[in-house]
Amino acid sequence: MSRSSCAVYASAIISVHLIIIGIALLVAGVFQTLINDRLKGEITLTEGSKVFGTWKNPPPPVFMEFFFFNVTNPDEFLAGAKPRVTHMGPYTYREYRPKANVTFVENGTKVSALTPKTFVFVPEMSAGDPRVDSVTTVNIPAVAVMNKLKDSSFFVKTPIAMFMNSIGTTMFMTHTVDELLWGFKDPLLSRLSKIKPEVDEYFGLMLNKNGSHDGEFVYLTGEQSYLEYGRIDTWKGQKLMTFWGTNQSNMINGTDGSAFHPFLTKEERLDVFTADLCRSIYMLFEKEVEVKGIPAYRYTPPRDVLASGENNPENKGFCLDKKCLDDGVLNVAVCRKGAPVVVSFPHFHLGDQKYVDAIEGLKPIHDQHQTFLDLNPTTGVPVRACKRAQINILLERVHGFPMTKMLNGTIFPIIFLNESVTIDDASAARLHKLLSIATIVANFPFILIALGVVLFLISILLIIRSRQRKVMGLPVCVCVRPRKNEMNNKRMKMKDIAYSNVAVSVNAHS
Repeated sequence: MSRSSCAVYASAIISVHLIIIGIALLVAGVFQTLINDRLKGEITLTEGSKVFGTWKNPPPPVFMEFFFFNVTNPDEFLAGAKPRVTHMGPYTYREYRPKANVTFVENGTKVSALTPKTFVFVPEMSAGDPRVDSVTTVNIPAVAVMNKLKDSSFFVKTPIAMFMNSIGTTMFMTHTVDELLWGFKDPLLSRLSKIKPEVDEYFGLMLNKNGSHDGEFVYLTGEQSYLEYGRIDTWKGQKLMTFWGTNQSNMINGTDGSAFHPFLTKEERLDVFTADLCRSIYMLFEKEVEVKGIPAYRYTPPRDVLASGENNPENKGFCLDKKCLDDGVLNVAVCRKGAPVVVSFPHFHLGDQKYVDAIEGLKPIHDQHQTFLDLNPTTGVPVRACKRAQINILLERVHGFPMTKMLNGTIFPIIFLNESVTIDDASAARLHKLLSIATIVANFPFILIALGVVLFLISILLIIRSRQRKVMGLPVCVCVRPRKNEMNNKRMKMKDIAYSNVAVSVNAHS
């Protein structure tokens, strides 16, 4: 057998071995298990892990946008007309939220931390100057005081109503964006604070929240099970809240929205606890997206999350009044010191249509008003997120206060927030590299199989070609060019033979 034939058959044997080895590795799942175990070991809240540093101090910039609803016909509304609002904003602030007081507890299986938030105004991303732009909106301090006294006797409410009238308190107020957000001295609260020192004389939607935190969270590190990575164990020392009417409603489920376990699926339900709502919500898979070249699954809250208890029995515990609200809104007065605050998605997205129809100027749009999380399914890393919520005030008639006589239970929009984050370029590059390595390692058996198949096909073609040459009577072997030394040796031998022949010929003639 020629050397070329040996090489062809050797290639065929090697290719078969590559295919067999690749299939065996694929069936055994060796490399997939290897990469999965490696990622599970690295994605934990422990010192030295790949994610711990970014969990403590997230590098991607977080932005908080505030959009106000400016009331253009307050007097007509109080006379019985439909309220009309216009959009103002965004007023954008960069949000810094590094973890503080990070401490490992219970033999390192849990970690406690605070998350203080600091807000810095970003003028180039804003629609105006918050110190100059004014907004006309509901007089929330006055509504809160009247709501607090709604069950009091006539003899208590009458003097308060007269006092409010004497200092010019009305149902609507006009202040700058800066005052409405970060606080101003309210005349009604100032007078009441002299009678009740526990009453704060300042009011602001974000009063005392710049530089503050939502309380201490204790998280599971994920060392014992990757599914518990980042899951909240306690909030403010409690495993169960006491605000709501059922244990199910008071449960603290899931993570805080900044960390999720790796190897996410499209079928699972992601639980998220949000202190702003004083409750847990959940998200379901919506669609596949791509952010800076990184594949991601988009999860978003379904309509059932804020559905009424009548339409979703899981939510019955969130209704603490005799008259429950309809779909799309949540009364959080119980954790807002009794103020009639109602939260919803912006423009009552996913809410009952009657709330939209009650206010002129609202138009819910799914892409602009939905809350969503874009998570890389392999690592669980958030690559983009938008948390959108709207703060409303429930305006009801309160007997004893004449200014409320025309109110009929309108849920009045005040402001909506858009807290957003997108992975930064440096973090995206690192994640790209990690995913590329994981893909190559996980697909190594396929690479072996592919190489084996290609090599086997080449071997088959060469064997077929060799047999065709035999049939045609052509030499099968491939001529090999002799080396230089071999050629010189052959020339010398040829010369010696020639000289020998000459000598023989001469002797013969002699």
